[in-house]
Amino acid sequence: MATRPAAAEGELKPESGGGGGGGVGEKKRKGGALPLEVGTRVNCRWRDGKDHPVKVIERRRMQGGGPNDYEYYVHYTEFNRRLDEWVKLEQLDLDSVETDVDEKVEDKATSLKMTRHQKRKIDESHVEGHEELDAASLREHEEFTKVKNIATIELGRYEIETWYFSPFPPEYNDTMKLYFCEFCLNFMKRKEQLQRHMRKCDLKHPPGDEIYRSGTLSMFEVDGKKNKVYGQNLCYLAKLFLDHKTLYYDVDLFLFYILCECDDRGCHMVGYFSKEKHSEEAYNLACILTLPPYQRKGYGKFLIAFSYELSKKEGKVGTPERPLSDLGLLSYKGYWTRVLLDILKKHKSNISIKELSDMTAIKAEDILNTLQNLDLIQYRKGQHAICADPKLMERHLKAAGRGGLEVDVSKLIWTPYKEQG
Repeated sequence: MATRPAAAEGELKPESGGGGGGGVGEKKRKGGALPLEVGTRVNCRWRDGKDHPVKVIERRRMQGGGPNDYEYYVHYTEFNRRLDEWVKLEQLDLDSVETDVDEKVEDKATSLKMTRHQKRKIDESHVEGHEELDAASLREHEEFTKVKNIATIELGRYEIETWYFSPFPPEYNDTMKLYFCEFCLNFMKRKEQLQRHMRKCDLKHPPGDEIYRSGTLSMFEVDGKKNKVYGQNLCYLAKLFLDHKTLYYDVDLFLFYILCECDDRGCHMVGYFSKEKHSEEAYNLACILTLPPYQRKGYGKFLIAFSYELSKKEGKVGTPERPLSDLGLLSYKGYWTRVLLDILKKHKSNISIKELSDMTAIKAEDILNTLQNLDLIQYRKGQHAICADPKLMERHLKAAGRGGLEVDVSKLIWTPYKEQG
């Protein structure tokens, strides 16, 4: 192993009790001694057996270990934040440690980057009932949520690794695993508590009206005002898998549409979307989530299609609330592409964006952006003209993939919210 110079005096100060004296046998690294500082960049062995660059986000002492025995919470810089995790020292390649970055310059760059990112969140997000947060407050929020507080959950017959932080009540701060009732979504710290709860819980489906049933698939509409605790529990659960959304504590303003797979044991949630009861921005969807065990089965596309079928019933055009998650954006782009190109293929005569919007309930801006991204629209004589080249459309349809599960509109029995009671 190559010899590395010791750190200059005062360059990195170990925590009290950290044994930073540099005696014989002490592990050394570029820029200082163990433990690694928060902010250190280093390579880490991932689950694929290969080394990937990471940044140390947080660290914690290992129980019963020595002064330098720490676990490190790392962010894989090539991957989404959902893959952040605690790792042990032996997974880190200490020869790859980078400490020659000017911390002040890096902090300033990070600050500027975060400010722009957070400003976009402010611009794009409509947070009902809250004052808009300034960039400093949002950055503080990012700092607070940087480490996952719950590592895994048990929901029905699945144990699921979580992706992100969710602001559960303080009494759950020391809990790495939570047990959810899959019907009422109450959550508990211990398996025995869940087992006792299940003996008393008489729900076998979400606490709302079943508005759709086709084969083994059911959709339930849950009013957040009538089922406040369920709505809040659903938000806590969803936030474990959604990074970009503010958690709504005031669930009264929302309707939740819970998609279930049904069998003789009950109706088991596979995903959901929520929407505001009254949206000034014409949002027909606020949050959307397919739970990880049910992903890549067409349920996300089904939820999107269902939200537009509700908009058609309301006689309105709709659009999802921004910002969309990375997975959400991909699903919407695929949905818009398939729906619009299917119509353009069948429609021999000229058709306008307004007519497409009336037929699909998709907002005109989303149609325009989609067709522009597909190079299927041109600007001629002061107006947009659709250029439906058959070969190009076939290529785009193939790239968009299959359409997922179909919504059988004849099975939808639903009255828009404004007409109820």
